[in-house]
Amino acid sequence: MRLIYIILFMAIVGHAQNNQMKKSIYSFTVEDIDGNSFDFSSLKGKKLMIVNTASKCGLTPQYKKLEALYQAYKDKGFVIVGFPANNFMWQEPGTNEEIKTFCEANYGVSFPMMAKISVKGKKQHPIYSFLTKKKENGVLDSSVSWNFQKYLLDEEGYLVEMISPRTQPDDAKILDWIDTPKS
Repeated sequence: MRLIYIILFMAIVGHAQNNQMKKSIYSFTVEDIDGNSFDFSSLKGKKLMIVNTASKCGLTPQYKKLEALYQAYKDKGFVIVGFPANNFMWQEPGTNEEIKTFCEANYGVSFPMMAKISVKGKKQHPIYSFLTKKKENGVLDSSVSWNFQKYLLDEEGYLVEMISPRTQPDDAKILDWIDTPKS
């Protein structure tokens, strides 16, 4: 009987440790593209796509599909959050003001855009450390391979999946995930 209690205790402790390892994005506050504070806890209950962006990349036209996706689902509990980054061949050289103007003028971007950050390397922003390190997100390790890599997070702020930069924002896999009700 004592062995059963020990096994049960270990299972409970193990489960509690796994839940403690899984961290939510809601603990992060970042700077938006206008220099204001953006608290991710304001997005509780919504599915999120976080994407690193660049204005001078072959994948930059994805802004158009990102904006269309945002418009189609923003009233259905879905938000896209863009993080401009200059980590790949200096394809985002502009200031926050220049990036904002470019995005609005060329693609009509209205989804939340954050201040330019580093998404990899020694100056990696803490939010990307969270997204790319299993020890922080409790789900998976990844590395940001290029501009427009996408991270999907559920309504509780937990990382669900990383999506390749080359995968279009309107890919069936992404749409199916957005359309699947919370279980």
